Amino acid sequence: EKDVDVIKESLLEGYTNSFWTCSVSKLGYSGTAIISRVKPLSIKYGLGVPDHDTEGRIVTVEFDDFYLLTAYVPNSGDGLKRLTYRVTEWDPCLGNYMKELEKSKPVILTGDLNCAHQEIDIHDPAGNSRSAGFTKEERKSFETNFLSKGFVDTFRKQHPDVVGYSYWGYRHNCRKTNRGWRLDYFLVSESIAERVHDSYILPDVSASDHSPLGLILKL
Repeated sequence: EKDVDVIKESLLEGYTNSFWTCSVSKLGYSGTAIISRVKPLSIKYGLGVPDHDTEGRIVTVEFDDFYLLTAYVPNSGDGLKRLTYRVTEWDPCLGNYMKELEKSKPVILTGDLNCAHQEIDIHDPAGNSRSAGFTKEERKSFETNFLSKGFVDTFRKQHPDVVGYSYWGYRHNCRKTNRGWRLDYFLVSESIAERVHDSYILPDVSASDHSPLGLILKL
């Protein structure tokens, strides 16, 4: 909490509503936050499942017209050690949680979902077929637990044939040579998909190995 307090002091003026959660099982490992000019109606941390909620991977805020979730989906890791956990436990739990929220109002999910869904979303699909984030198991799970449940990949809907990456590994000059992955998304409930004016990536902002995303909704 003391680290969060320091960051809060440096936020832009007007962003007085901020909600933070971080890993308690492994310090410095993972965390998520939502920072908003608009005060939400409610805030929730985690998925409500103790096995999933020690790594600070979900924040949900409720606004008048939708729920907004930010997520940092677990990476399957070196040697795909967490692949089974990821596709049989975490993804289904998140998808079911979103469908439950959707019973009362539309849902928007954003964040590092740690999956390049299609071959267009990764620089070397053949060479990465067993890389964490592009295995057939993760891609199928992404389809089953999110897209098939009615959540729309807004970037791909807006830009069907555009090659756009949001992540470049620090090794081997990947950003300079554009050897990237699209791991970061805005998924929205089908009921508001037509209200998406634009969904975009800002690849020239290089403050980290991921790029910022933007979503413009016509409410």
